Amino acid sequence: MYLSDMHTHSIASGHGTSCTISEMAKTASKKGLKLLGITDHGPATLAAGTPSYFRSLRFSPRKRFGVEVFYGIELNILDQDGLIDLEEDLLQHLDYAIASMHTRNFRPGTEEENTRAFLNVMKNPHVKILGHCDNPTYPVDYDVLAKAAKENHVIFEINEASLEPDSYRGDTRANCLSILRCCARYQIPVLLSSDSHGKEHIGDFTYSADFIHQAMFPESLILNNQIPRLKVFLTTHE
Repeated sequence: MYLSDMHTHSIASGHGTSCTISEMAKTASKKGLKLLGITDHGPATLAAGTPSYFRSLRFSPRKRFGVEVFYGIELNILDQDGLIDLEEDLLQHLDYAIASMHTRNFRPGTEEENTRAFLNVMKNPHVKILGHCDNPTYPVDYDVLAKAAKENHVIFEINEASLEPDSYRGDTRANCLSILRCCARYQIPVLLSSDSHGKEHIGDFTYSADFIHQAMFPESLILNNQIPRLKVFLTTHE
């Protein structure tokens, strides 16, 4: 059992997600989680969080149903220069950011082009997690990314939605294995993430946990149960 889930989406993300943050925290509490991350999609996602929504999160309760709540964002990477869809003055009031590529906002490029985009976005001190960079639609050089992640204090997620048998991202297993091998080589922690849109899959790591254990990845490098270490990592913006 893992005690944290730091990549989840509420009703503010749109596209069919209908749960409020309180409803999600209540579900997280029932499932035994201690720390929940709300990371709604950035404004470039159709019908997702507006700047005013992210501005208001700083006033939201930190504890709901006994669960500590962190407020972040899943940023859209918009180009190879690492341009993102939320301004600095709003980012600085969030706990952390995930940076991801979505086809609506970033046209898949070559391995070199996709890698360059991730490298540039990692220079932003608010970006702490690379979101589902296992996607075969966006080939990247994982060794290059891992070295940069180590330098910039960024980690990879192992995304549950990517590893589901019917994942819309296709077969991501080879890429996930490459991520784990690079992280083990350079001693970079990872985070299991549900990427739950709504409350149904919060804290559900059925496939990702099985995958990471079959790969014999060191438990010491999985941050989900290392709550104090995880909290310091996510909120330290160097």
